Amino acid sequence: MFHYEYKTSGTCSSLISFDIEGDKIHNVSFQRGCNGNLKAISKLVEGMSIDRVEELLKGNTCGSKGTSCADQLAIAVRKGYEESLK
Repeated sequence: MFHYEYKTSGTCSSLISFDIEGDKIHNVSFQRGCNGNLKAISKLVEGMSIDRVEELLKGNTCGSKGTSCADQLAIAVRKGYEESLK
């Protein structure tokens, strides 16, 4: 299992950490941000494939921001997956 941490940009959360096993993500957690919503996102994506997370969450925005915690998660899981293959 590969552990990855991603420093977010443009969101209330400051860091996303998770594990990657094959092409599946596990144990997603966020530092800061909307606690209840981010706990729910973490539960919903548990065991989901990298491609599916991207499909569902990439491009979601929060208010007038050009990104969101969900969008940042989609970016993070792809970067983490690419790192895990090195």
